[in-house]
Amino acid sequence: MARGTARTRQSSEETRERLITAAGRVLREDGYTAASARTVAATAGVNSALVFYHFGGVDPLLLAALDRSSAERMAMHQPVAARAATLEELVEAAIEIYRTDLRHGYTAEFCELAAAAVTKPQLRTEISTRADPWIAFVEEHWERVVGGSPLGRLLPAREVAHGAITYYLGVNFFSVLDEDSSRTEAVFGLAERLAPRARLLTMRLPRRSAPAEDP
Repeated sequence: MARGTARTRQSSEETRERLITAAGRVLREDGYTAASARTVAATAGVNSALVFYHFGGVDPLLLAALDRSSAERMAMHQPVAARAATLEELVEAAIEIYRTDLRHGYTAEFCELAAAAVTKPQLRTEISTRADPWIAFVEEHWERVVGGSPLGRLLPAREVAHGAITYYLGVNFFSVLDEDSSRTEAVFGLAERLAPRARLLTMRLPRRSAPAEDP
């Protein structure tokens, strides 16, 4: 009995994993509008009723796929960002992260669901909640590299993080007009040229000592 229960549980987990994998694939390759229960289930090689049995609907399944890819991305990108010790290296890390996400289809997953949230208000909170760790990610590394410097005071970490997420979303939608990525790469090139010129603004000056009081 116990062995049969364990086997059933394992089979159930395998089905969930196959559905999550299939959902991510459909979202990346065909987009949100194509991600029906039937399409995802067919990609996973299971009955479409199992989408509702395991997840309660298509959107929860797609969000589960996004959660998985987000965890994969965070594990992959933290070391890349952590290596950056200067503004130039931080810009290089940001470009590497974007290109990696684009290559693996992670950008499409997030942006497809964000676009769907425009007409499906029930998705907005879910997407916003899943963007929060990435806002914190940008904040953490911006503050670590330039915090306390004139540039850090001019461009606070929170605002930089919001700008980075906005660009991340926008550049994916812009790809419709930039099929060869030349315009996007031009923006990255501009950032790479500007970073060294902003080096002086990243220097943390020693604080002045308070004047000694007269005895």
